[in-house]
Amino acid sequence: MGPVLAGALQLLALIGALALAYIPLGDYMAKVFSSDKHWRVEKWIYKGIGANPDAEMRWPAYLRGLLAFSAVGVLFLYLLQRIQGVLPLSLGFKSIDPAQAFNTAASFVTNTNWQSYYGEQAMGHVVQTAGLAVQNFVSAAVGIAVAVALVRGFARSRTGELGNFWADLVRGTIRILVPGAAIAAIVLVACGVIQNFSGIHEVGRFLGGSQQWNGGAVASQEAIKEFGTNGGGYFNANSAHPFENPNPFTNLFEIFLMLVIPFSLTRTFGVMVGSVKQGYAILATMATIWVGFVALMMWSEFAHHGPALQLAGGAMEGKEVRFGIGSSSIFATSTTLTSTGAVDSFHSSFTGLGGGVAMLGMMLGEIAPGGTGSGLYGMLIMAVIAVFIAGLMVGRTPEYLGKKIGSREIKLAACYILITPALVLVFTAVSMALPTPPHSMLNSGAHGFSEVLYAFTSASNNNGSAFAGLNANTDWYNTMTGLAMILGRFLPMVFVLALAGSLGEQKPVPVTAGTLRTEKPLFTGLLVGAILIITGLTYFPALALGPLAEGLAS
Repeated sequence: MGPVLAGALQLLALIGALALAYIPLGDYMAKVFSSDKHWRVEKWIYKGIGANPDAEMRWPAYLRGLLAFSAVGVLFLYLLQRIQGVLPLSLGFKSIDPAQAFNTAASFVTNTNWQSYYGEQAMGHVVQTAGLAVQNFVSAAVGIAVAVALVRGFARSRTGELGNFWADLVRGTIRILVPGAAIAAIVLVACGVIQNFSGIHEVGRFLGGSQQWNGGAVASQEAIKEFGTNGGGYFNANSAHPFENPNPFTNLFEIFLMLVIPFSLTRTFGVMVGSVKQGYAILATMATIWVGFVALMMWSEFAHHGPALQLAGGAMEGKEVRFGIGSSSIFATSTTLTSTGAVDSFHSSFTGLGGGVAMLGMMLGEIAPGGTGSGLYGMLIMAVIAVFIAGLMVGRTPEYLGKKIGSREIKLAACYILITPALVLVFTAVSMALPTPPHSMLNSGAHGFSEVLYAFTSASNNNGSAFAGLNANTDWYNTMTGLAMILGRFLPMVFVLALAGSLGEQKPVPVTAGTLRTEKPLFTGLLVGAILIITGLTYFPALALGPLAEGLAS
C-alpha cells in the first residue's frame, strides 16, 4: 500500500468514526444544557462555591462569573508553580521562574497550552495533575459554556437571560468532559500510553552518558488534552513522544478526540435552536474547510521533487516514521484548525507551503471545527457576518435564525473578528522591530519571520502549537505571548456574550419569501467564501513575507 493511499484510508476511517459519534454526542450535550435537574455531586459543588445554579444571568453577570473564575485559575496555577520546589512529588524540580510561571498559567487557563518549558524537565507530578490537568478540564468547559450562552441568545426571545455560568461550567465538566476523558484514558492505557507516578530513572547508557526518563499520569492528561482541545503535552515532544502516542492507532484516536466535541456541538446547536438543518449547515461549513485543508496539507507534503524526497515518499523531515506523512498531515491540520495545538511532528520542518497551511488554519479563527465551544461561537459570529453581507447584496435587513442583525449586532461581530488579527500583527511587528526579540529566532529570512508570526498567531488564537525554531523561553516572549493569550481568549468572549444578550432580547422575526435560507447549501458556500476572503485580506501581507515567500523560493 502506498503512503498516499494509506493517508486517504485513514482520513476516511476518521470521518466514519466522527459521523458515528455526531448525533448521539450532539444530542447528549443538548440534553445536558437543557435539563433543569442537578446531579448530587453537582449540588455539592454548588454548595461549596456558594452558587445558585437556578438563578438566570444576563450577559454582564455571566461574563463577571467567567472572568472571576478564570482570574482565580491564573492566580492559583501561578502560585502552584512558584512553590513547586517545596511540594511533594516535585521530582526534585525547582520552582518555575516568574515570567515562565505567568506564561504557563495564562496558557492553560485560556485553553492555549503553549509551553515554553520542557515538561519532563520542569514540572513535577503535583503541578502536572493538580494544576495543568485540572485547567485542561475547566478551561474547555468555559469555552463550551460561552458557546451554549450564545446558542441560548438565538433560541430565546424577549429576555436577556442566558442561563447560569456556574451551572454550565459544572455540567460541562462533570457530565461531558470527565466521563469522556475517563473512557479515552482507558483506551490509551490499553494501547500503551503510560499512567503512573514514578520518579526519574535511568533507562540506558551510551557514548559515556545516560538517558533518564520520568513517568507520570500521562494517559489521563493525554485524554483531556485532546478531548478538551487543550494540547499541552506531558513531555516536550508532545504527541510525537511514544509515552504519549505509541502507535498509528493511538495517533488516529487522538485526532478523533480533538475533533469529536467541536463537530458534535453543531448538532447541539441545531437541537437547541429547534432546527437540526441549521446545525448541518454549520457542520458542512466546518467540514468543507477541514477536508480542504487536509487535502492541501497532504499535497504540499507529498508532492515534492528531488530524489531524496521521492525515495522517502514525500517530505519526511520532522515526521515520525511510526505515523508517516498522511497521518502527520491529518494531525497537523486538525490541531491547527482546532485550538488543540498538540503536535505529532515538527511543524517547523514542514515544507514552506505546508507550514503556511498550518498557520492559515489558525488565522481562520479556530472555527473549522475550532476548540471546544470556541469553534462553534466563532463560526456563528462568521455566520452573522455572512448574513449581513448577503443583506447588503439584496438591499434587505439581514436576519439569522429569526433575529435581525442590526447595527449593534454587526458592530459586536466586527469587533470580535478584528481583535485577534490586531493582536497577531501588532505583537509580531513589535517583536521584529525591537533589537532583542529577533535573537530568539533559529533561522533568518522568511522562515525566521514565520517562526515569530506563527508564535503570536498560535498564542492570540489560543492554539498553543509552535514552529519550535523560536526560543520562546525569554522574558519578552513569556510576557508578550502570555498577554496575547489572555487578550485573545477573553476579549472576544466579551463581544460574544454581549451579542448573545442583544439577540435574546429581540422578538423573533417571521420567515418570509425574502428571508435568506441559512440551512441551504447556498448559505454554506457563502459562509465558506466569507471566511476565506476575510482571512485572506487580513493576513495576506504577513503570509507573503513568511511561508509564501519560503514556499515559492523552494
